[in-house]
Parts: sequence; C-alpha cells; structure tokens
Amino acid sequence: MQMPSSSDALADVVGTSTGVLFDFDGPICDVFRGLPAPQVAVELAEIVARHAPALADRARATDDPMEIHRLSQEGGATLLSDVEAALTAAEVAAVKVAGPPVAGAVQALAAARESNRRVAVVSNNSAECVREYLVIHGIDGTVDAVVGRPVLRPDLMKPDPHPLRAAAATLGVEPAALVLIGDSTTDVEAARAAGIRSIGFANKPRKRSTLAEAGADVVVVGMAAVADALASAGAVQRRV
Repeated sequence: MQMPSSSDALADVVGTSTGVLFDFDGPICDVFRGLPAPQVAVELAEIVARHAPALADRARATDDPMEIHRLSQEGGATLLSDVEAALTAAEVAAVKVAGPPVAGAVQALAAARESNRRVAVVSNNSAECVREYLVIHGIDGTVDAVVGRPVLRPDLMKPDPHPLRAAAATLGVEPAALVLIGDSTTDVEAARAAGIRSIGFANKPRKRSTLAEAGADVVVVGMAAVADALASAGAVQRRV
C-alpha cells in the first residue's frame, strides 16, 4: 500500500478545516530578531531579583523571557504584574524592529482568509504586540481574532490548551475543525490537548523530528507550503 506524501497529508489537514490558528513567533514573525530575547531576559531577571531575591538565581539562569514570566508567578502578585508589564513593553518594542514577516506568512494568512476560513493568531506573546505587528505590516485585516497570553496567568500559556480553546470559542469553530500552525512542541502539545490538528513549521532543521515526535499531523519547512495548500483548498471550494 502506498503511503500518502507529506503534500497529501498537508492537503488533508487543511482541506478538513474551517478555521486556521497561527502561532505568532515563528510562523508569522521572528519577534526578537531586532531586540534579542536574552537581553530582555536580563532585564526581567533584575526585576525578579529586586522583588524576590530567593528567585534571582533561577531567573538569571535562563535567557528565555517566557520562563522568567512563568517563574514570576511564584513571587507574588506585585512581581507577576511588574514582569508582565515589562515583558509586554519589551515585546511591543521588539516587534517594531523585528523586520518583515516570515517568508510565506502573509500569503498563508491571505489564503486562509480568501478560502473563507476563520482565522486567529494564538500566541504566548502579548496580544498587544501581535496587534501592533499586524497593523505595522498592513495584515491585520486577514485575522478575525488575536488571542495573546492570558494576562497574569502564565500557567495558562501553551502548552496548556486554554488559549486554543479560547480561540475556538471566539471564532465559533469546533476544535476538530481547526488546524494550528506552530513551530514549537508546546504548540503541538496544546493542539493535541485541545483536540485540534496541527501543522508543525520546522523553521530549523532539528525541529523536523521534534515536531513529528510531539505529534504534529504534518511537518512543513516553509510557510509557502501552507499558503499553497490553503490556496488550493480555496480553489476546490470555489469549484464545488
């Protein structure tokens, strides 16, 4: 029996969807391209050190701003609020210097919209920075909704399925009819937990295996492939 090709698998995943969810950092934008994440992490770690010295070493041991945000929840409401505000401000500043969208991303967003699918961006980044970037690049009209990280609830960020379930409710689409495009294992894990199919975007070679092992329904190496699949699905719908 001949196994389906990756293009067949992609067409199947896209063709059975009525809504498309895009992760932001990776599939659409390289958020910290112009303002490096480690620099932001240092700034957040110093906030942690001032408010909760007992957490300082753990905060300074990572260069991932999101992990520091998760950690800040252990330091009480004031620390959590200060880190959330500083991270959001840094993200908004970062997207202003992040450069153009990822190759194929604009086409994928447009193809999803033109194929009459509901479209949302679902991100662990703040909704503020996502909206800022979409407006800067004139692509906000391709998106029906933006679901950023839950404010003051880093424990509900992906891989928790909460943001994806919120997006499904906002779009009015059942999870089984949605597909998420994401570049991290946390995206795939969140999708699986929410009952949503996923397309793993392997924007680095090592991600091909990690995304597949995490359970992505199909893995692509470029957003142009997603755009082509959505455009083809739209063309089929128009002929029907």
